[in-house]
Amino acid sequence: MGESRISRGVFWVVTLVALAFLYAPLVPPLILSATARYQFGQVTDEPAFTLRWYVEMWDNPILVNSFETSVIVAVIVGAVTPVLALLAAMAVRELKVRRLIIILMLLPLFVPGISMGIATAFFFRELAIPSSFFSIVVIHVVWALPFAFLIVLTVMTTFDPVLLEAAHMSGANRWRAFFDIELPLIYPGVVGAAIFSMIISFNETIRTTMVQGPYNTVQTYIWSTFKQIGLTPTLFALMGLLIIVTFGLVLVLSVMGARQARREMRAQASA
Repeated sequence: MGESRISRGVFWVVTLVALAFLYAPLVPPLILSATARYQFGQVTDEPAFTLRWYVEMWDNPILVNSFETSVIVAVIVGAVTPVLALLAAMAVRELKVRRLIIILMLLPLFVPGISMGIATAFFFRELAIPSSFFSIVVIHVVWALPFAFLIVLTVMTTFDPVLLEAAHMSGANRWRAFFDIELPLIYPGVVGAAIFSMIISFNETIRTTMVQGPYNTVQTYIWSTFKQIGLTPTLFALMGLLIIVTFGLVLVLSVMGARQARREMRAQASA
């Protein structure tokens, strides 16, 4: 009994230390984004708390255009990637070359970001496709697809194929059975894959810099501003906003997962 409590205590201590190590670096940008007292390393007479920088950063037209580009790209990636992931997951279930499909889908995870970005830029150049908005969307989809694929594939493994067999016996064809029976049961996973893809797209930097052309995303704007000027109060505010938005989307994913789990528990109880 005593050893069990000690083991549990050690486990929680290690967990808390790991979480603190992961998330502690996110605290300073949030603090510095809400104060005007520290500017460019100097102490001023400004108020200790202010949201001034969150307002002033929208006066920068380059940042506004970068934000619009990031949002549009993220929405497109969030719409395209789950569909491709769903088709790939269905191919894993239907075809005999399951391992080959899984390896091909997960391969982008093992390619260094800079290598993928340069290779994609070279590929587009050979096809005479200029670096543009389209090239940004393509490389974001390629990067987000493995994560979306894993999410959708995991959700599909919880689906009982007996339901599809019953639908087929009732006269429904393959697509009718999928849209009427399977998709309503796995849609939380598909939506989760869409949200996760949007988060990945919005936070992508390395690959984007290789194919962005005349376009800036929020992340490339942060990187170029940091390299040219350094850390500024508005940059802290932008980073703080991104941290808050990202955690908000993660919270939405967590709520959706909890609701799906409760729904499955009720279904098993009623069965």
